[in-house]
Amino acid sequence: MLARRQQLLLKLLDALGGKVAKLDFQKLLLIYTLQFETSPSYEFVPYSYGCFSFNSYADKRRLIQKGLLTDEEDTWHLADAGRIACGDFRELGNSLERFRANYGTIRGDQLIGLTYRCYPYFAIRSQILRRILPDAADRERVRAARPPRRGPGLLTIGYEGKSLETYLNQLLRNSVSVLCDIRRNPLSRKYGFSKSTLQNACEGLGIRYEHLPELGIASHRRRDLSTADDYASLFTDYRRNDLPRERASLERIVSWIRPAGGRVALTCFEFSARQCHRQCVAESVSTLLGSSFDVCHLEGACQPSDYSLR
Repeated sequence: MLARRQQLLLKLLDALGGKVAKLDFQKLLLIYTLQFETSPSYEFVPYSYGCFSFNSYADKRRLIQKGLLTDEEDTWHLADAGRIACGDFRELGNSLERFRANYGTIRGDQLIGLTYRCYPYFAIRSQILRRILPDAADRERVRAARPPRRGPGLLTIGYEGKSLETYLNQLLRNSVSVLCDIRRNPLSRKYGFSKSTLQNACEGLGIRYEHLPELGIASHRRRDLSTADDYASLFTDYRRNDLPRERASLERIVSWIRPAGGRVALTCFEFSARQCHRQCVAESVSTLLGSSFDVCHLEGACQPSDYSLR
């Protein structure tokens, strides 16, 4: 049984002739999801050549395993079985028909330039910006889309309920330079949040990844937490008995902020910092930095409209 978004990949490829270069397909997928879907099937981050969706590539691997796409590194290629499986793409209404009519023949630099001008945020890390956008005014719009430079900071973020792309965009939009993972066991059944995948994704975006497992709480201590009192009791014990033993780790975090001038985000699973031990770590680090040093808890998310040129 294919997920709806995996079906979309097959149908989109079918509408585009069955074979598309990988860079072109990312740009076409971005345009389709943002212009022709009410709720985008995929999200994207600004990467070396523009927009990139980690989840689309995870789905590509699954579709290759199912024999629905051919295993080609540089192209998205619909296999015969995939063409049969995707059926008639008109069942998505007329959106694919309109998409194919408007964008079906645009490829290469012309396509990249189109996405850079329409969605300049996704060009902020481009290595080919000057070649693609020779016009200084176009490049200025990309510059304006870059998150503002910010001073040293301490933030926290959880990945509960977020895609990898939403999470990474929050880090980028808040100028995070170091992601500090304070999970005892950095494994996750949610795609993108196990240690190696998360580290590679962050470093591909210029964000350093650090793991301090000694600041984590053992899983057996987190079982059966259901009430506010349960969490309060756990965090009181953690502050009193755990954190005093981890002064060296807390000072490492401080050193990334001062004197290094970094913006450090502490990360764990829970959406709300109030239900996560990262609030305790943040409080301790803030105390070492000085009582006036504020902590920012990232709990919202960017909306698709944030990426458009307005």
